[in-house]
Amino acid sequence: MQVRQYVLRRLLFLPLVVLGVSIIVFALTRFSGSPVAIYQHPDMSQEQIAELQSRYHLDDPVPVQYLFWLKGAVSGDLGWSGVSVAPVVDVIPNKLAATMELAICAGLVAVLLGVALGTIAGARKDRAADHFVRLFAISGASVPIFWFGLLLLIPLYVEWGVFPIGRSSPEFFERIGHPTGMYTIDALLNLDLRAFLDAVWHLTLPAITLGFATTAIIARMMRSSMVEEVTEDYVDAARAKGLPERLVIRRHARRNALMPTVTVIGLSFGFLLQGTVAVELIFRWPGLGQWVTSAITAGDQATIMAYVLVTSLIFLLVNLLVDVAYAYLDRRVVLGG
Repeated sequence: MQVRQYVLRRLLFLPLVVLGVSIIVFALTRFSGSPVAIYQHPDMSQEQIAELQSRYHLDDPVPVQYLFWLKGAVSGDLGWSGVSVAPVVDVIPNKLAATMELAICAGLVAVLLGVALGTIAGARKDRAADHFVRLFAISGASVPIFWFGLLLLIPLYVEWGVFPIGRSSPEFFERIGHPTGMYTIDALLNLDLRAFLDAVWHLTLPAITLGFATTAIIARMMRSSMVEEVTEDYVDAARAKGLPERLVIRRHARRNALMPTVTVIGLSFGFLLQGTVAVELIFRWPGLGQWVTSAITAGDQATIMAYVLVTSLIFLLVNLLVDVAYAYLDRRVVLGG
């Protein structure tokens, strides 16, 4: 099956998956309690509460409530966010842009550093570099993300004030436009180098924290793949032809070692989205993670539903990109076959 046909087929299948996710999450949130508490005021009478329930169809059976919610979602109405005191569809773009900027930066750090470390370790098996990468991989997989974040936050922000927290300095935020909501891109579009550097400076600590565990996972997978590839016959043939070792590793072994690693990279992006919850709380990053944490403590079911739907859709799209990248790296792979 051609790549274009496979992509179109998967895109047509996405709404069914999102529909299934929405049914499960809606049922779980409704069975955990009525969402009317997020709308009501302590001074409301029982008659006013009953009116609220009737307005939002909360006195109907759960399947009927879901149909009303689905009708609103299809028309672009995902409900009211009590924690943000605004419609959910008005809040999501800014929150999503903040989280995606953080996740993409952390992902870039993890992929570039993880692949490089894994390649070096696999090409130098049982040497000092290999031992260092294995120790790094074990540390990254073992250290809790919130503890690592605090480990960076306390000396670099609290004690020495080297790095800031939050998302941007007010003076730089106010002097540039925000067409995309991603401050680094917005600063480049406004041709403001100082605003760009300020955005990168604010991104440094949270991106390193979020990407630490993912870097370790990618490095470990890349190292295992490289160890297998450097012993293959085609690598020996390349060496026998007189190619320098760096070209043998870069053009032959590394390309094939990337194939199983690409799958791990795609799955890791989902973990990055989950990890933003802790990172955003620690570094005061105003994204989806901080938003949904406030929603959970307040019982804001509309916000929780929106968060689950958005993150599940992103995860599905990332997996689609991984499949396409896998077919690109290995021409023998037939998508949909």
